[in-house]
Amino acid sequence: MAFLQVNLMSTALMRTVPVNVILPVDKPEMPGQEKREEKPYKTLYLLHGVIGSYIDWVNGTRIQRFAEDNNLAVVMPAGENSFYVDHEGGAANYGEFVGKELVELTRRMFPLSRKREDTFIGGLSMGGYGALRNGLKYHDTFGFIVALSSAIITEEYNQRPYGLKGMFFETREFAEKCFGDLSKLTKSDKDPRYLVKELKKKNIIFPKIYMACGEDDFLFAKNNDFVEFLKENDIEVTYDIGPGAHEWDFWDAYIKRAIEWLPLEQAQAGLGSGNIGNK
Repeated sequence: MAFLQVNLMSTALMRTVPVNVILPVDKPEMPGQEKREEKPYKTLYLLHGVIGSYIDWVNGTRIQRFAEDNNLAVVMPAGENSFYVDHEGGAANYGEFVGKELVELTRRMFPLSRKREDTFIGGLSMGGYGALRNGLKYHDTFGFIVALSSAIITEEYNQRPYGLKGMFFETREFAEKCFGDLSKLTKSDKDPRYLVKELKKKNIIFPKIYMACGEDDFLFAKNNDFVEFLKENDIEVTYDIGPGAHEWDFWDAYIKRAIEWLPLEQAQAGLGSGNIGNK
């Protein structure tokens, strides 16, 4: 399993951005195993949560193993605390970066499929919101969306007072830095509900959506509400719930389920230190 750290010059962000890439190009076949056809890899662009980084998914889950077993390329960019949207008043267009520029650059660099049906976006918490928002906004690029424990809280921000005590990402001041004028937020493409309604008018082919949330997660009710909204609007969604909170044990289990849900090649482990022929 090739694991690479790449530094990309982003014009959307006007700086160099670190990105981790899992690429199963060096996967050794087990004795007697049929050789994989040489073709571009299906790709999952995977986003971290708030206070996180581009190394989170590798440190917190078995994503390398899942990717290798399924011949899946995984691209994990640094998203800072941006909510993966374009910020006003500067070179901080995180939505454009993950939804457009990152895909274009990595397709030039690696043997990745250019087909919409082979290109997926996913994430957890802030990254789950980012996957929904950018998967919908860039629906011509992404055919599937994976959103775990998604921070779908845009409708709350305009109701929050200044000077609210708590974590920085709960404050109105932080939200204004990310989303701009909060009175306009729910009527902009930074709100997933607004995007769904506007895209329905255009009769687009919606990406297929997988969502999951733990029953003890503080975002559980928000995720339930958004799933119901999608169903009311006749948007195809698969929704899994189970024991767990806002934690890596849950995300490790459900990124595995999400990968099993994606239209991938038949799972087949390769030769490695953890698989040397045991039956």
